[in-house]
Amino acid sequence: MSFFGLDCVKPRERELERKLRANDRDFNLSFRYATNAIKTSKYNLFSFLPLNLFEQFQRIANAYFLVLLVLQVIPQISSLSWFTTVVPLILVLSVTAAKDATDDINRHRSDNRVNNRKVQVLIDRKLCSDKWMNVQVGDIIRLENNQFVTADLLLLSSSEPLNLVYVETAELDGETNLKVRQALPVTGELGEDMEKLADFNGEVRCEPPNNRLDRFTGTLVFGGQKYSLDNEKILLRGCTLRNTEWCFGLVLFAGPETKLMQNCGKSTFKRTSIDRLMNVLVLCIFGFLAVMCVVLAIGNYIWETKEGSGFTAFLPRDDGISAGFSTFLTFWSYIIILNTVVPISLYVSVEIIRLGNSFYIDWDRKMYHAHSDTPAEARTTTLNEELGQIKYVFSDKTGTLTQNIMVFNKCSINGKSYGYVGDDTEHRPEHLKHRNAVDFSFNPLADPRFVFHDRSLVEAVKLENPEVHTFFRLLALCHTVMAEEKTEGELFYQAQSPDEGALVTAARNFGFVFRSRTPDSICIVEMGKQLSYELLAILDFNNVRKRMSVIVRGPEGKLSLYCKGADTIIYEKLHPSCRKLMDITTEHLNEFAGEGLRTLALAYKDLGEEDFREWKQRHHEASTSLDDREGKLDQLYEEIETDLLLLGATAIEDKLQDGVPQTIEQLAKADIKVWVLTGDKQETAENIGYSCNLLREEMNEVFVVSGNSGDEVQQELRNALSSMKPEAAENSVFLSDATSGKGAKAEDEAVNGDYGLVINGHSLAYALESSMELDFLRTACLCKAVICCRVTPLQKAQVVELVKTYKRAVTLAIGDGANDVSMIKAAHIGVGISGQEGMQAVLSSDYSFAQFRFLQRLLLVHGRWSYLRMCKFLRYFFYKNFTFTFVHFWFGFFCGFSAQTVYDEWFITLYNLMYTALPVLGMGLFDQDVNSSWSFQYPQLYVPGQRNLYFSKKAFFKCALHSCYSSLVLFFIPYAALQDTVRDDGKDVADYQSFALLTQTCLMFAVSIQLGLEMSYWTAVNTFFVLGSLAMYFAVTFTLYSNGMFYILPAAFPFIGTARNSLSQPNVWLTVLLTSILCVLPVVTYRFLLTQLCPTINEKVMYKVRQAKATPPPPSQRARIRRTSSRRSGYAFSHAQGYGDLVTSGRYLRRPPMPRPSGFVNMGRATTGFSPMGRSAGYSPTGRSQNTKAPDVEVTSLQMFRTIPDPAL
Repeated sequence: MSFFGLDCVKPRERELERKLRANDRDFNLSFRYATNAIKTSKYNLFSFLPLNLFEQFQRIANAYFLVLLVLQVIPQISSLSWFTTVVPLILVLSVTAAKDATDDINRHRSDNRVNNRKVQVLIDRKLCSDKWMNVQVGDIIRLENNQFVTADLLLLSSSEPLNLVYVETAELDGETNLKVRQALPVTGELGEDMEKLADFNGEVRCEPPNNRLDRFTGTLVFGGQKYSLDNEKILLRGCTLRNTEWCFGLVLFAGPETKLMQNCGKSTFKRTSIDRLMNVLVLCIFGFLAVMCVVLAIGNYIWETKEGSGFTAFLPRDDGISAGFSTFLTFWSYIIILNTVVPISLYVSVEIIRLGNSFYIDWDRKMYHAHSDTPAEARTTTLNEELGQIKYVFSDKTGTLTQNIMVFNKCSINGKSYGYVGDDTEHRPEHLKHRNAVDFSFNPLADPRFVFHDRSLVEAVKLENPEVHTFFRLLALCHTVMAEEKTEGELFYQAQSPDEGALVTAARNFGFVFRSRTPDSICIVEMGKQLSYELLAILDFNNVRKRMSVIVRGPEGKLSLYCKGADTIIYEKLHPSCRKLMDITTEHLNEFAGEGLRTLALAYKDLGEEDFREWKQRHHEASTSLDDREGKLDQLYEEIETDLLLLGATAIEDKLQDGVPQTIEQLAKADIKVWVLTGDKQETAENIGYSCNLLREEMNEVFVVSGNSGDEVQQELRNALSSMKPEAAENSVFLSDATSGKGAKAEDEAVNGDYGLVINGHSLAYALESSMELDFLRTACLCKAVICCRVTPLQKAQVVELVKTYKRAVTLAIGDGANDVSMIKAAHIGVGISGQEGMQAVLSSDYSFAQFRFLQRLLLVHGRWSYLRMCKFLRYFFYKNFTFTFVHFWFGFFCGFSAQTVYDEWFITLYNLMYTALPVLGMGLFDQDVNSSWSFQYPQLYVPGQRNLYFSKKAFFKCALHSCYSSLVLFFIPYAALQDTVRDDGKDVADYQSFALLTQTCLMFAVSIQLGLEMSYWTAVNTFFVLGSLAMYFAVTFTLYSNGMFYILPAAFPFIGTARNSLSQPNVWLTVLLTSILCVLPVVTYRFLLTQLCPTINEKVMYKVRQAKATPPPPSQRARIRRTSSRRSGYAFSHAQGYGDLVTSGRYLRRPPMPRPSGFVNMGRATTGFSPMGRSAGYSPTGRSQNTKAPDVEVTSLQMFRTIPDPAL
């Protein structure tokens, strides 16, 4: 049971293996598996008050004020009324409790929304609609198209041929590309027959709950047979069923035991570095408070011993009160009086300022994404100032830096370059700015979303240019895309990688429409004629080959091999006759790669019947071999993929999110290091790194660490370190041994030049071992950019933890999928990208918005302002309270150490709550050194926050010294001014009440002027707060010191008439003026000299702002960077090995397409066109003028294909 939120049931033993039986709840309940209900809330109705108060009093300050309250109710030691502490304490506890309750109510609502979703469960041999939270392990449930997967399921059967299902995993990894899952044939026979499903009693033994999204091991025992289970047969909670009418699944893991929830990790309470520093300072202040009280108590003992006996005639001591006991009471009395060094209102004000700065983020229209209707959201109010101190940003790639939308932008065919890059017309040449997009109306099957701006390519297609036709025929045949045509002319492409989707869609628009496929044929429409090609073999892609080929027999019976892949690989396979064409194509490829495009080379060859028949026989033998099957197949592929004829190359843009390169450039100028942690392949990550300016051609070197053993990885890391810092090579060998323990810190080091580091997940596993992690960290931190590819969610979190542990730096992690959740929770600040992707990362984040580009505004504007405001607030708050309190200390030497207060009791109560609360809040909420435009113009303004220059132990010590000086002035100047002084009418004014009023009036003016000096940005609100607080002070003072208040409660308002008697004297106002000048003069002098001799970056920029008369800076003119690069991307980076086998085996096929006519009609473009799946949608390439053909390029001999209609279709 759960009582007060605490689990009172004996915890279940750690699970080593899961065992369950289908349709047998009694059997499964014996293992006490979790139900499908989730709980992310902390409190319930009964546990809220005790638990919340328990948590709040764990804060040192709250416990301290509770002790003070207890002391104040003891008459013998209290010289202040109890309400001076209880009112602010209740206010703080109430505000914090209300905030915690609101957050927890939202968590309850979120939990209830999920838990109360409906799903069909097989109970008592019939389907019943039930809530998600009632689903249990071993239940069989039915899912329908577009439904979320309820729990982690073993797929049993589906509506699709061969029991396939298509799932979207956006909630898990942020990708909307469809994934394929397939049930076991033995369970697929169950279909949707309720009787068969109800009789199914298979037993599953599998791994215990874990967070591995990409791996599953288990077995199913059914009908006396044992079947192996892997990840391809599992549907994970958080996925969405797509393009599948229905499916049935067996619940393996439910609720908190699902892989999705296991990846959420444990939420930890995050504190800012200022919070941690404050805890240390508060402890130091408590120690200093105790020292002051001891000094005053000793003074009381000496005074009581030497002077006290002379006062007993008119101030008799209570019985039993000796000098020693009086000292003891005095100590505790001064503890109460001097507690204002750390007033409770400090914590109230901090929470209000954080809340206000959070609202600024929520309300910022410049961080609102109109397309997805997504505003920025501060999901926590406690970390705002930490945003101004970020040193390391850890970012996911897919869906965070990129949109994962591939756009066919350019191509090179037989030595001619076609197309123009850039959707923004401002970057186009003048003669192309107003050129319309290509008209594809000649093709009724064209995708209406496809855009291309080079008409010459369409003209070449219409003129039946043989090279152009073969180029697009290759794109239409050489792929593993699946096509679905639910209605006539409405094609849906299911591409397992968006690269392939973009290429097939480009071929479709230029008249070569991929229509359908079977395991042994591909049907395409070539310029209006429907043709069928016999598919004889697919030479599949893998990371070593970096290419894919198909062997087809054309309608004429001609055998051809079509190949596409990385240009460096294809060039090795070309016929010598292609030398000149290869040189021209290489120039185009360099141009494409320089623009950050992903390139592929295309080639083909004709095959002889005899040669192919002999090769096919050997291929069959190799594919059925049990020994070294992969090696034998690769050797056969190498044999046939020779003497290819080059066709050209394609250039695809993996579209970055808007503003990503500019954002990364701005962050780099702010000395923020960006590390990309991605699950994609190395080639993909590198290419995106160059596209978004993370990696640059100007870098001295980009190190690639890809060792397959610990020794190799360590050697590669040390080689990289020695290249950057030769003198550090010897020290590096002993770095990990010398610096051991979590308390060790790796200091920042400088290096000459710019370097980058790329490391894959396999090597990273070795690099993160305890014996090597500091070598890796040191090498990585010397680089300007780091890319970790093929990393698991756990490795992402480990990298973040490594930097957090050994670097004195604040980290931020940003991602969009469930695989980023552990990284987001591990970092000091977690940011979730919301929008089209899954919301799992957002739900675990501290801040969220729709686009990566908003990160620069979050950090350089909101983060910097929040940090600046909080630091100014703390410096000033400590100054005004130390000054207020130290005056009590000096007064103790003149009142016989009797714990008499120097101020009126009402002034003590209202000083922090009313008189000085609003001005300091105004500074904490509205102050800024420069506006947002100048913040972007000078990103270096961010650096002081990273170095803790605005608030540190040193700054606190300076503040304490300043307060000590001011308190001396505020006590001794009024003391001297009133000593032996008379009024205009000759009456004495040197009484205690007049002195108290004068001292507190001087204090109010001194701290108000000091606030004005601290303020950089005056608004009407700030001005009203400062002047209004002074007016409030005088209004309240005259009211409290009036005759009427005294007559109502004489004991509570003893200062009758003091205000009107004292404040009417000119010498009092001269004293106020003198103390104000003496308090402010050293500050003004110090700041003047500091500004003249050693100005900070803030002061330099503020000076420029004043020079520019506060006009916004001109927009920076960033020229489009064009790189000439020798590096080019490999083939289809998000492509996966094995899809060729799946296609040819027929296990990937959907229902047979409906009969349809072929042939093109000269009419407008069909409006029922392409609606591609996932992120292969939305291809919107642009064009540019065609390059002239080089005169010395040899024309490649091509096999001409005549458009012969297939009578069988």
